[in-house]
This record gives sequence, C-alpha cells and structure tokens, in this order.
Amino acid sequence: MKRSVINLAYRQAVSCFARHHWKLPPRPAWDITDFGLSNFRRFGLTLINLASEPEYCEKLMYARRGQTTPCHTHAKKKEDIICRAGRLTLRLWPRRPGARLMPAAFTVQVDGHPRRVRSGRAFTLEAGSRVTLLPGIWHEFYPSSRECIIGEVSTANDDENDNFFSNPEIGRFPGILEDEPAVVRLVE
Repeated sequence: MKRSVINLAYRQAVSCFARHHWKLPPRPAWDITDFGLSNFRRFGLTLINLASEPEYCEKLMYARRGQTTPCHTHAKKKEDIICRAGRLTLRLWPRRPGARLMPAAFTVQVDGHPRRVRSGRAFTLEAGSRVTLLPGIWHEFYPSSRECIIGEVSTANDDENDNFFSNPEIGRFPGILEDEPAVVRLVE
C-alpha cells in the first residue's frame, strides 16, 4: 500500500470526523489498511483504536462508497457494529460463505431486538443503528452512502490471531511503499 494513499485516507477521515463533530483522543492509534489486496479504493478501511483494554475495545472507522471490508469472522470477539453517520450495508452468514447446509436465514440482534436476516443478503443500517455479531458470524460491510462513520464496541480485540477471512490471500496489515513522507503514524 502506498504511503500517499494512507496519507489521503487519513486526511479524508479527519475531515469527515470534523464535519460530524467527532472529537478524537489526543493520540489516537490509526490503522489504515487495504487488507493486503493492493486496492484501497475497493477494499479499504480507516480505523482508530479508541480503547483497547483486556475486557473490551472501541474503534471508530471511516470508509467511502466502493470500499468493502472483506468477509471475515472472529472466534472469540463479540462486537457491535454501529452506523454513526451515513448508511452502512452489511452481509452476514451464520457459517463460512459457501459452506454446505447454509441456513437460508438466521437471527441477529439489531438495535437490541431480534431480526431475521437472510444468509448473504445485504441489509442496511441507518445512522444510529447497530448490529450485534456473536463469534462465528461471518460478515462484510461497506458504505451505501458517499462516506460512512462506523463504530465498533467489542470484547477484547486480537487482530493478529482472531481475524479469519474467507479469502486466504487477505492479510490484516498491508506492507507499505514509502512514496512520500508519512503524515500519521500507524499501529504496528
């Protein structure tokens, strides 16, 4: 991933957060990724780790229309994905996509209430809404608005050992090609 792409993503996220009156902590931990796919416009996400404690984690994320967070699951992490601004579209599966005997529909909590969703069928959260994902629920998401601010509140986060992607070519952290000076330090 080129440093110039990272720098632009950082500037776009900061601008969006400011327009929506999101105050960031004094030294936020930035994480900007193309998931190792070398196509940030298609598979990209900008994250800020707001809290990372042994019991819980909170993230603020930013994505633009056309950027998908690829299909993945967690073995341990339970998370709420919250649309903070814009519109967020998700696709969920109770098992790995393509698995045999996939249920046509299953129940998840949306805004604290049970909701039946069809396996792999897109549904959209409006600003303020959230979906609760239990460990083992496969999910991908993308903005259906021009840009989207996404929140995550979860149990403890382990990006290196508890992210399982449906595409084995995906890596959580990209390599960086230094084509210009860095304007933000990323988590390591």
